[in-house]
Amino acid sequence: MIIPAFDLINNQIVRLYQGDYLNQKKYNIHLISYLEEYKHKGVKIVHLVDLDGAKNKKNRQIEFFNNILSSTDISMQIGGGIRTKKDINELLKLGVTRVVIGSSIIENKQKIKEWLKIYGSDSIVLALDIRINNKDNKEIYINGWTKKTKYVLEDIIEYFLPSGLKHVLCTDISKDGTLLGPNIQLYKDITNSFQTIEFQASGGVSKLADIIALRKTGVKSVIIGRSLLERKFTIEEALKCWQNES
Repeated sequence: MIIPAFDLINNQIVRLYQGDYLNQKKYNIHLISYLEEYKHKGVKIVHLVDLDGAKNKKNRQIEFFNNILSSTDISMQIGGGIRTKKDINELLKLGVTRVVIGSSIIENKQKIKEWLKIYGSDSIVLALDIRINNKDNKEIYINGWTKKTKYVLEDIIEYFLPSGLKHVLCTDISKDGTLLGPNIQLYKDITNSFQTIEFQASGGVSKLADIIALRKTGVKSVIIGRSLLERKFTIEEALKCWQNES
């Protein structure tokens, strides 16, 4: 599945380079028009990131998301600053299909296990941002990639599997926003190791060949942000590429 992604600061579409809030590019697009167009062309779900909420939970863009969800019925998964049951309830009440949880995965592991059981595995996506070190360990970073944790990707997935974990969004942060191509070997490894997980690949997609290569790794979805915003290829071409490899 192709999942177009939109990152938002102060209700505006932006892209950060390597997660740096000081290195952001704004895009003058009308989000609702894009979402309606994508739905018409066959997109099943879109990915929205509340970068304000991720930075400061008091600045979550709930009113903006409410307006968006009231204006279109395309399915959405939303992340950024999700730290409590109240946050999850708020988004699900608005009509969000899946809630994407990031830093809390590490900071509140027991709570996440409870949330998976309360809301069900289809409503929760765990977003794991990793950097591969020189020993080939997939180290997890949190708090906007500013803090390295003591955990590696495999350990965290193993921890949550008994709680029904199903959706994992895995980003190689060395690739994100760079248009330098995705880490194909990473996705081959993790889909082979965890065959019950529906992985979403994120980071580095710059051309249609990247989509084809990712499809062959076994990931269930590819999240694409900058390439679509900058028209490196069209949504129709991306969808066709994915479907042709199925």
